Amino acid sequence: MLDSAEEVSRRAAELIAETVQRNPDCVLGLATGGTPLGTYGELIRMYREGAVSFSRVTTFNLDEYVGLSADHPQSYRYFMGVNLFQHVDLDSNRCHVPDGLAEDYDSYCTSYEDLLRKSGGIDLQLLGIGTDGHIGFNEPGSSLGSRTRLKGLTEQTVRDNARFFDSIEQVPRLAVTMGVGTILEARRILLIATGSNKAGAVRSFIEGPITSQITASALQLHPATTVLLDRAAADWLQRKEYYQHVERLQREIELRAREPENASSPKGRRRKGSTQK
Repeated sequence: MLDSAEEVSRRAAELIAETVQRNPDCVLGLATGGTPLGTYGELIRMYREGAVSFSRVTTFNLDEYVGLSADHPQSYRYFMGVNLFQHVDLDSNRCHVPDGLAEDYDSYCTSYEDLLRKSGGIDLQLLGIGTDGHIGFNEPGSSLGSRTRLKGLTEQTVRDNARFFDSIEQVPRLAVTMGVGTILEARRILLIATGSNKAGAVRSFIEGPITSQITASALQLHPATTVLLDRAAADWLQRKEYYQHVERLQREIELRAREPENASSPKGRRRKGSTQK
């Protein structure tokens, strides 16, 4: 839990940059919407300062509206171009966003999954969360084993996304989305949430049961999920004090791991590991 949305963005960008620095050929799963904008801004800043290069990175986006072309101002391909792709050294041939104008969606979704597998799978998947607890466009009731597919959007999602359009009538009612099962195959997952409007969804997916009605709750099954929240988004969590305690312990472990080891001294032999839920 961090003090502000700005801190969440900075920390998320640091974790993504660390992944790229460790493995310049990594595959990143990317998300759209208002929440990751700050993170993308921080990544652009880090690139311009010479802290990270994306020249060998491959990216796959979670989803795209059906019926919108790649150059439509509200398409997710356009969003990614304006907010990240055009400002860093990503190779456009390695940037994959679902096609909102595919002719045969069954075949197209299968090919998107095949391309993801051929690329080696996702090393780090960035996620936001909807107010009803969905990830990607996996709306309440979606199968927790689902794959990339065509999905109808709920009225809640349409209302939430209407702020990006001139009117609610313009919001598409269908989308192509990676499935929950696809998302869970990422080696690491990073979910970020900010603002009081996400507090209910955050509590449900972290502290509630695993259920298809809150598709983000499936992340409880993933062995390497990091959740970054600002205070507003974390406000409804019942075990906040414990989570903050675990955070402090984790930071201590990381700090000790960075200290030079002194092989001749017992104090220099540190235990390596991480705290896990």
